Amino acid sequence: MSKKEVKLIKKVSGLLKKLNQREYLHRFGPKKYKLKHHLTALLVMQVCKLSLRRVEQFLILFEIKTPSYSALCKSRKRIPMSLWNSLLKETIDFKCFSVAVDSTGFSRTNPSFYFVKRIDSKNPVKRYAKLSAFFDLPTRKFIALKTRVKPRHDIKDIDYLLKQVSPTEKLFGDSAYDAESLHEKCFKLKIQTIIKPRKNVKKGFYRRKQMKDYSEEEYHQRSLVESGFGSLKRKYGGSVFGKSWRSVNAEIYCKAICHNLNLAIN
Repeated sequence: MSKKEVKLIKKVSGLLKKLNQREYLHRFGPKKYKLKHHLTALLVMQVCKLSLRRVEQFLILFEIKTPSYSALCKSRKRIPMSLWNSLLKETIDFKCFSVAVDSTGFSRTNPSFYFVKRIDSKNPVKRYAKLSAFFDLPTRKFIALKTRVKPRHDIKDIDYLLKQVSPTEKLFGDSAYDAESLHEKCFKLKIQTIIKPRKNVKKGFYRRKQMKDYSEEEYHQRSLVESGFGSLKRKYGGSVFGKSWRSVNAEIYCKAICHNLNLAIN
């Protein structure tokens, strides 16, 4: 096992200690494997791009205590959303001044195109899970996530993200986020929006106020969030194995947590 993977296991124990989290996922459940064993296996699964069966075999080879693949499949659905949010926030130990918001998709089907060609099949149906994220520009870390298994407009997730983490100075976004409601919320929170204005749109009161300090030169920093998505997919894969929302959400959170921990290790 590489040095980074060893450090990853130590980081999981450290994060759970900071959260003062109980050792086992449920007080009435079996006491064979601790929560850290489940989380470590799920994170290594994303780091090494393995399936549930293969990550079990992989960790057993290195004599690391790990639950069975069926137990991992159940545990990723049972881990509450609040714990995933808390784990992500523990990888961030700073105030968020400049934050970019954007969304991307993770494929839910990942067939071999060689096999598709061999059976003379048509291209697979394009089904994807949507991720909306807050991305800290100075540190290149993901600070808040919202996942969906069905497509929705980008602006639908902004309220949830603002409740998780509110930037203290600036919020960057593309023209999909140019909505009067968002400008109003940010104005009341004393956040300057650097959002590219849409063309031929009715100007609003708060939009005009926020546009006074809009800078086209500053706006181009927003592209860093797209670089962050690219890095996330290259390192940990652009597809998810889960079928339900809970399992898809767990996989995407694990990818983001690994991304943040990898930056902290380096």
